[in-house]
Amino acid sequence: MEDKRNIQIIEWEHLDKKKFYVFGVAMTMMIRVSVYPFTLIRTRLQVQKGKSLYHGTFDAFIKILRADGITGLYRGFLVNTFTLISGQCYVTTYELTRKFVADYSQSNTVKSLVAGGSASLVAQSITVPIDVVSQHLMMQRKGEKMGRFQVRGNLEGQGIVAFGQTKDIIKQILRADGLRGFYRGYVASLLTYIPNSAVWWPFYHFYAAISGPLAAATASILTNPMDVIRTRVQVEGKNSIILTFRQLMAEEGPWGLMKGLSARIISATPSTIVIVVGYESLKKLSLRPELVDSRHW
Repeated sequence: MEDKRNIQIIEWEHLDKKKFYVFGVAMTMMIRVSVYPFTLIRTRLQVQKGKSLYHGTFDAFIKILRADGITGLYRGFLVNTFTLISGQCYVTTYELTRKFVADYSQSNTVKSLVAGGSASLVAQSITVPIDVVSQHLMMQRKGEKMGRFQVRGNLEGQGIVAFGQTKDIIKQILRADGLRGFYRGYVASLLTYIPNSAVWWPFYHFYAAISGPLAAATASILTNPMDVIRTRVQVEGKNSIILTFRQLMAEEGPWGLMKGLSARIISATPSTIVIVVGYESLKKLSLRPELVDSRHW
């Protein structure tokens, strides 16, 4: 694959690790700030019953903006930034696994497939507890209750400081479910993100920026049903993936599995463009000095 494109892929051993992590955190934060509102909208659309609150992505965007302003689109963002840790663990696992698999196979597709799945497994083990808390914060709104928990003062529209809300949600999760509550939906998360990651990386190296967004949109469509189930399990406190699936099908039919899809594609596609271009730029910027003139992309 590399020979056909006459491109040498920058591997883990070629990088200045300090630069890689510093630039990586900055790039990841930029992506998160730009797409977070659509992550919040996707979550609310997936949890709502039918179209009881929002009729689609644009309708949700306008209503949230009118009710809560810009800050309403960033509920839970501060907590969600802790996933920067899992993000760095993800790329580290991805690169190290590629290096390990290279001892057994020189196929870039095999290396990308195994590394992508492994990286997602490690990252989700860190991300799920953060996700659970941030999703409950995303559900906070004036008026009708959306999730299982509601922070103090929310019904009257009198919010409390961000970390006060986070502390309040954590206490409620602990009271209701104990420590297990922070890993609610873990299996559903793995079933959503491992296949997505394992498939995305081989396409990433093969198609690069041209078809990366298309691959991201395709992956979003294929994994959205499990993403809807994952979100409902985590936000509504369900204990069974199968029962959640059956309830969703009974209430909303097959189209219920596509809830929040447009918001998911909107958040995934731009970030994919940044990742496709930015990740290689990041690796280029992080090259060890003696390799700068010998590696190209």
